[in-house]
Amino acid sequence: QCQLNGLWTNDQDSVMEISMLRDNGDFQGQYLTRVTLSGGCAQISPLRGAQQQLGEEGWPTFAFTVRWDKFSNATTAFVGQCFVDAGGKETLTTMWLLREAVGSLEEDWKATR
Repeated sequence: QCQLNGLWTNDQDSVMEISMLRDNGDFQGQYLTRVTLSGGCAQISPLRGAQQQLGEEGWPTFAFTVRWDKFSNATTAFVGQCFVDAGGKETLTTMWLLREAVGSLEEDWKATR
């Protein structure tokens, strides 16, 4: 069984900490990215999400958002699934969408990555 709570590091050396996982699957924590849109210094940003509750078998899916606090005008949504390999190593696989604020409806086409 995968446990989302704890520290996670991705391939870009960004760090996520899920510090509170409730019985209903809701969770919160913080995210420190090593990759920024502006090239500036990133700060720890809050995250909130939910894990799909499963029985004893299966690998849970989850989703969370990160509000890039104080250094960016973007928000990112992640969706993923947690797996455990034969050696007991837990791995999160995710996809993400990042939304930047733009100044007009005409610029909407370039706001999502």
